[in-house]
Amino acid sequence: MRDHGGNLDAAAALFGGAPDDWLDLSTGINRRPYPMPALPARALTALPDAAALAALTQAARTAYRTAAPMLAVAGAQAAIQLVPRLAAPGMARVLGPTYNEHAASLRAAGWRVEEVADLPALAGADLAVVVNPNNPDGRRHEPDALKALLPRVGRLLVDESFADPVPALSLTPEAGLPGLLVLRSFGKFYGLAGLRLGFVLGSPADIDRLTGLAGPWAVSGPALVAGAVALADRAWVRDTTARLEAETLRLDAIAARAGWTLAGGAHLFRLYATPDATAAQDHLARARIWSRIFPWSDRLIRLGLPGEEPEWHRLDSALQASGTPPEKLR
Repeated sequence: MRDHGGNLDAAAALFGGAPDDWLDLSTGINRRPYPMPALPARALTALPDAAALAALTQAARTAYRTAAPMLAVAGAQAAIQLVPRLAAPGMARVLGPTYNEHAASLRAAGWRVEEVADLPALAGADLAVVVNPNNPDGRRHEPDALKALLPRVGRLLVDESFADPVPALSLTPEAGLPGLLVLRSFGKFYGLAGLRLGFVLGSPADIDRLTGLAGPWAVSGPALVAGAVALADRAWVRDTTARLEAETLRLDAIAARAGWTLAGGAHLFRLYATPDATAAQDHLARARIWSRIFPWSDRLIRLGLPGEEPEWHRLDSALQASGTPPEKLR
């Protein structure tokens, strides 16, 4: 099932209001985004050029501490769609539960897909997929544990869409090893998801093949320019990481006062256990706050972090609303 967060049109259809009336906490997108730089007119009026792509690639290599071949794409999702076409369909194993587009894209391309519960169970797959940190529970795997899988699988795809605040967890410095593919998302941590920018890193042969599959102008002119500026701003990265670390604790405290129990999470989202996830989502939706629940659990609910102070107060008030104590969410 290809269910996602961010579906505010569905929320508005069910609960009323226009999208602008809603506080969308159903995604793991930073709600205090990188300040969009001024764009030269050429970024909008001309086809993306090689010089702008080279500047973006160099900024990404520095940010991700790698010299590996990489391909810039229109979001990590674009790479998820391309990777199944790298080789003839075979057996894929996905460490789950996780972001469902990996399995869905593989199945759509003719792969047989198994979801497994631990790293050793990935062995023997033609393609193994690990999201690190995992979405939605934040489960983490150390780089050495992931590298140990390489001789035991045909290819290993590590999706690091939420790894910006935890660089020590990243395999980007090892990218280029045969059989290893690493995905990075730009839009989540930098809060500019609408630009559609991401990267896939891998061996020269795999990146050459993916480049051919992606075709020309895989990334828009505005994304090339803004991405190069943002990735080079390491002070913003440090400050944002520190802010997110503090704000996850703040969100955990708000959720705890509502009777929710922390079940996992990462810097940009938290996963909580509730008596009834659907009732909890409905309760927040009545206050025009959209959250994320999952078809495979009736108790788990995920919240992204609010942005500016009014959003934090709005969420806190909704969860602590008088007349709706936690036990009434059952």
